[in-house]
Amino acid sequence: MTSIDLNSDLGENVADRIVSDDASMLRLVTSANVSCGFHAGSPEGIRETLAAAVQGGVVIGAHPAYRDYENFGRTRLDVDSATLQAHVEYQLGALMGLAAAVGGTVSYVKPHGALYNTIARDERQSKDVVAAICAIDPSLVLLGLSGGVVLDVAERAGLAVAAEAFADRAYQPDGQLVSRTEAGAVLHDPAAVAERMVRLAADGVIRAIDGTDVPVVAQSICVHGDSPGSVAMAAETKRMLQDAGITIAPFAGSR
Repeated sequence: MTSIDLNSDLGENVADRIVSDDASMLRLVTSANVSCGFHAGSPEGIRETLAAAVQGGVVIGAHPAYRDYENFGRTRLDVDSATLQAHVEYQLGALMGLAAAVGGTVSYVKPHGALYNTIARDERQSKDVVAAICAIDPSLVLLGLSGGVVLDVAERAGLAVAAEAFADRAYQPDGQLVSRTEAGAVLHDPAAVAERMVRLAADGVIRAIDGTDVPVVAQSICVHGDSPGSVAMAAETKRMLQDAGITIAPFAGSR
């Protein structure tokens, strides 16, 4: 692989819950997954992050979630299909409107947290999310977990898709992410994280939590904005990828 995208989840700050340094991260990444407000963030904060992304030439993606602000969108919800589709449509519409207000456009969709993990396995909720994207703008690219069910569902519906790997998360041998409730699920060492991502880009594998190598095909790498030391991890990952001759470039072009 000679090129890969670097993304981060941003727009999630409010006055009493600051979780990321959006300004610093936007100087490192090529794509920004911007909160749509259901799990985190405020309209004014989201707008500020969108404006900074536009100014920095960073491609914007929508980051919709379950309606679960109290738990940061990290609790799986058994939402009925009509509700889930409407909630995703609402979030996409809101973010697209704010992006347009600051001279930007939304190019892709990456669901957040528990919704992201659920649709990596659950076909019914995958279909609901995909239906929402198709209803709002079928030219949007869907970014999802490499090997996830939702990527197949989206492709069958005619959406363009991109697969993602996580720099700062541990993997199970089957390619799923280790639950955040388990020890060792979130990684923090910038050098170790960067080395894993160079190996991913060069060899297409990630070392799983049990020591085995998991094949992973990915066009984008995520460093969570709310992880401790996230900016240092993103900076080291970008540096080591570039030192290895790998170009950092967005998987989806600005529209």
